[in-house]
Amino acid sequence: MIVEIDNAGYLLNFSAWQHTVAEEMAQADGINLTPQHWQVILFLREFYQIYQHSPSIRAMVNALKEKFGPEVGNSIYLQQLFPVGPAKQACRYAGLPKPKRCVS
Repeated sequence: MIVEIDNAGYLLNFSAWQHTVAEEMAQADGINLTPQHWQVILFLREFYQIYQHSPSIRAMVNALKEKFGPEVGNSIYLQQLFPVGPAKQACRYAGLPKPKRCVS
C-alpha cells in the first residue's frame, strides 16, 4: 500500500492508516508487532480521535496507566516495546502526527 508520509516518516493523512501500514513501518525498524504493541497503537488512535493531537510521553504514560494499569502505563515497559522512543515510534506506527515535544 502506498501512503504519503512526511520527511520523518509520519503519515500525512490519519485516515490513510491501516494495520498493514503499521506492520510495514515496524518491520522496517526490525520490530514484529505483538498484541502488546497493538494495545498501545490502537489506544493512541483512540486518543487522537478524542483530543486531535498526539500525546507527549508523559500524557501517554498517564493515559495508558489510567486505562490499563501501571504495568502498561510506565516508561520502562513502553521503551521495551518502542526502543526508538515510545511516544515518537508508537505515534508513527499509529498514523498520528509527530508529538510536538519530540526533538528528533
